[in-house]
Amino acid sequence: MVDTKQTKTIGEHWAASELARHGWAPAMTRDGLARTDILALHTQTGRMIQVQVKTSMSDGSRTSWVLGTNAQLPAIADNEWFVLAAIPKDPTQPPRGFIAPRDHVAAAAWISHMAWLTEPSVPPGQRNAGVERSRVQGEVFAGYDGRWDQLTSPTTETSILLPPAYHRLALEQRVGLPPNHPWRDDMPHPW
Repeated sequence: MVDTKQTKTIGEHWAASELARHGWAPAMTRDGLARTDILALHTQTGRMIQVQVKTSMSDGSRTSWVLGTNAQLPAIADNEWFVLAAIPKDPTQPPRGFIAPRDHVAAAAWISHMAWLTEPSVPPGQRNAGVERSRVQGEVFAGYDGRWDQLTSPTTETSILLPPAYHRLALEQRVGLPPNHPWRDDMPHPW
């Protein structure tokens, strides 16, 4: 069994190596930098991005990531990305990366949690975990699988690849979007 710190290290180093394979010069940041694990410069365009890596050990059938309150903060700039790394427990299998803009991850984390928390078929009070314990299943990010190509575009110009059901949930009063999320004032057309 790999410990949590080791899992985080595996994901960050794997993401850095994949960035390098895709034309980026990555630099790992020190622990304690709240929103960025890797700074990367595109070697051809000079574009700089900030990457936060979240890692989950995967048994192959299901993957999920804990995306707490820091992951739900809106982007400050149009260069903030997440790499959601799925590292197979079987070391003979290759890792997978889901590459998504910060605002997309923030929306998905909030929507997943609030839909779970307020599910109409569950009696009130039965579920009470706070949004800081949000857990998002891998299938929510399926559209972002292997999308390293998106990193050269500003995050504000990137297609929203979340499931269409999440758009409907974002419009529901019981679910909505996180506070200060840019889509609250300007909801994109259905994705």
